[in-house]
Amino acid sequence: MTTRRDAVHDTLRRSDGFRSAQDVYAEMRSDGAKIGLTTVYRALQALADGGEVDVLRTDDGESVYRACASGDHHHHLVCRRCGRTVEVAGPDVERWAEAVGADHGFTEVTHTVEVFGTCASCSAAVRAS
Repeated sequence: MTTRRDAVHDTLRRSDGFRSAQDVYAEMRSDGAKIGLTTVYRALQALADGGEVDVLRTDDGESVYRACASGDHHHHLVCRRCGRTVEVAGPDVERWAEAVGADHGFTEVTHTVEVFGTCASCSAAVRAS
């Protein structure tokens, strides 16, 4: 892994939630890194291709990234308010995806599942206000 890719990966590891390339770039620049936005995008793509970061698309179509805590296939619970993310296993989802694919004659089925909600901290803050 290149030094710049390592630096981008380290920035993501320090975050609890998904981050845009712009967010990663801004944080790295504010920390004094001499890195360009294009380099950040390339590093994120390489990390995603290597399975080292997760990628999801926001409602407005922007790609956001998060360092994987697990090397195994997993899904995410994502807080709509603060972006906090929890990796979760989903054996029932795995079985369902395989069965739906098989029902329609598909093989080598893959899937991505993201579950969005409001985390306990944000829910408590809303109730308190």
